Amino acid sequence: MKTDWWSKSLAGIVAGFTLALALAGLFAWAGPGGINAVNKYQLIMWMVAPLWLSAVSLVFLFPSGCHAWAWLGGANVCAWIALVLTRSWLG
Repeated sequence: MKTDWWSKSLAGIVAGFTLALALAGLFAWAGPGGINAVNKYQLIMWMVAPLWLSAVSLVFLFPSGCHAWAWLGGANVCAWIALVLTRSWLG
């Protein structure tokens, strides 16, 4: 049984980090108060770590590294497209 620990770990670290950044950016733009809300920056900064660690820990539930890369890659594409559309719509 092949477990692909390295591939899964890299998927969680790299793709999980970019996904966490996109999700934090979405919250920054579309969350309460919009991008110019008072004292929202600290919350957004601290949101990245739990989101990233969630991706890193959940990536080991995938059956293979290819599945992990595919799902996290697809989630990244969707999240970044949503962020760009949100910024152009609200900005």
